[in-house]
Amino acid sequence: MPASLCGTWDMISNVNLEGYMITLGISPFMRKIALRLRLRKVIEEQGDQYIIKTTSSFRNYAVSFRVGQEFKEFTHGLDNRHVKSLVTWEGNKLVCEQIGEKKNRGWAHWIEDDKLHLELYCEGQVCKQVFKKNVNE
Repeated sequence: MPASLCGTWDMISNVNLEGYMITLGISPFMRKIALRLRLRKVIEEQGDQYIIKTTSSFRNYAVSFRVGQEFKEFTHGLDNRHVKSLVTWEGNKLVCEQIGEKKNRGWAHWIEDDKLHLELYCEGQVCKQVFKKNVNE
C-alpha cells in the first residue's frame, strides 16, 4: 500500500514551471505571476474519492476523482482546457493521464523522504515540484 498523500503541503521547490506553462500556451503575463507564487496542496481522501486542492494568494484549483474512473475535467484558471482524466496507482505513485488537445499530458504525486513530489508533464516538458508537510497540521 502506498504512503498516504493526505495532508496539507507547502511548496519548497519548483523546477521548470515556465517551460511547462509555455507548452500549455499560458500567456507571458500569467507565467510571470505563476512563477512568483508559493503553492499549498491540500489532499483529502473521503471514502473512495480523492480531493486535491491547490491554493495560492492568486488563484485556487480543486479536482476530485475516484481512482480508476475516467472523468471529465475543466482546467479552469490553469490553461482552461477540457480533458478526459484517468487517475491510477502505479506502484507508489498516484498518476493522472489527461487526454485532450495537448499530447502526453498529466501528473504524478508520490511521497519520498517525507516530502510530497509532483511531476507535471506535457508534450515533453516536465515540471518538478516538491512540498513539505505543513507543521501546523
